[in-house]
Amino acid sequence: MINKPRIAIVIGSTRPGRYADKAAGWMLKQTQARNDIEAELVDLRDHPMPFFDEKGPPMSTPSENAEALRWQKTLARYDGFVFVVAEYNSSITGALKNALDQAYKEWGRKPFTAIGYGGAGAARAIEHLRQITSALRMVSTAPTVNIGGADFMSTSPMGANKPIEDIEAHLLASTKSALDELVWWAHATMAAKAAEASYRRDPNELAA
Repeated sequence: MINKPRIAIVIGSTRPGRYADKAAGWMLKQTQARNDIEAELVDLRDHPMPFFDEKGPPMSTPSENAEALRWQKTLARYDGFVFVVAEYNSSITGALKNALDQAYKEWGRKPFTAIGYGGAGAARAIEHLRQITSALRMVSTAPTVNIGGADFMSTSPMGANKPIEDIEAHLLASTKSALDELVWWAHATMAAKAAEASYRRDPNELAA
């Protein structure tokens, strides 16, 4: 039996009045309409970590802050991620960057996709996200979902503030591609990690 990947939809903005709730809620509905994925929202507002202030990087130094440790424990439950990306000055939010910095092994060898929003659909921020996550040994999948231009303004509180369902016809194809690829890579990385764990338990099994 193949387990369904557990996916966290990480809300990467914490400001009041954020658009992220619309994007995250809509993406959660898309995952719930599928039978090959289990997803839930993970909100950075629920993880009030300080700006990184540990004695060393999580790669080599155990974290001491209680919120950072709780964050790492949360991340460890998941097989992959959907990042909800706001674009701030051509990059991701400070809150999301800090959350990425507060863990290491919990991110490693897990895939992600993104749903981004803003004037350019957060395309520049997502590209920066890919650079950051490469250092965390994450698998960056190619397809993403981008809400930009007139679609963003029509559904944004800064514009007409219409329901995101009003533009979903423009998003469904890219969303399917993004989630299909995420699920594929989640299965691939889950299988690879299971094989590695089995080999480490008994290196003679492969020769039997």
